[in-house]
Amino acid sequence: MSAATPLIRLTAITKTYGRGQAEFQALKGIDLAIAEGEFIAVMGPSGSGKSTAMNILGCLDTPTSGSYEFQGVHVEHLSRDARALLRRHFLGFVFQGFNLLSRTTALENVELPLIYRGAPAATRHAAAHAALDQVGLAGWEHHTPAELSGGQQQRVAIARAIVTGPKVLLADEPTGNLDTHNSQEIMELIATLNRDRGITVLIVTHEPDMAAYARRVVRFVDGRVASDHRQEGAG
Repeated sequence: MSAATPLIRLTAITKTYGRGQAEFQALKGIDLAIAEGEFIAVMGPSGSGKSTAMNILGCLDTPTSGSYEFQGVHVEHLSRDARALLRRHFLGFVFQGFNLLSRTTALENVELPLIYRGAPAATRHAAAHAALDQVGLAGWEHHTPAELSGGQQQRVAIARAIVTGPKVLLADEPTGNLDTHNSQEIMELIATLNRDRGITVLIVTHEPDMAAYARRVVRFVDGRVASDHRQEGAG
């Protein structure tokens, strides 16, 4: 991939749900280019299409029409299994609800993506310890989610997202269930991962204070990109 080629390019992406009178067009021709190492906040009102676009970027959904290129590969032409491999090896996910397994420890939660990869136990343990250390949870490896605060649970979720060394971190309302203090700590952590590890970050957020951490803000309205601008001094 040359320096001029975006890591991700969406061209004329549409997404339609339902048929006939129930038909709803969630995306109406999205064009978006994302360079490696960017930190982008995706904003917009409910129903604007931002989460639909995020699901397509994360290979959790497929477009109705248009082109999605990842490192020059046309994702829309890939089989379900190939999209799963792309997701497993290149993408990390963080969700508003943490999505941790309640009866397993922080360490075991972080190891999960490596189990899916078939990594040996010793490799999994070492990588999960390192990821928890990177998010400031060294010493908390054997605590279950019930023994952790909301902010700590989201840190475990971030560790799980980065343990595989993804190129892209997709975070959907990552601070939606947190108070202001924990929200700021989580956004500072995400910004550090972007800056120090070069992970490309896309976050969906309703909150301008959280979007202020990003270096670029893309705003969706009615299934289209309404604005796309860079922020001075962010990141």
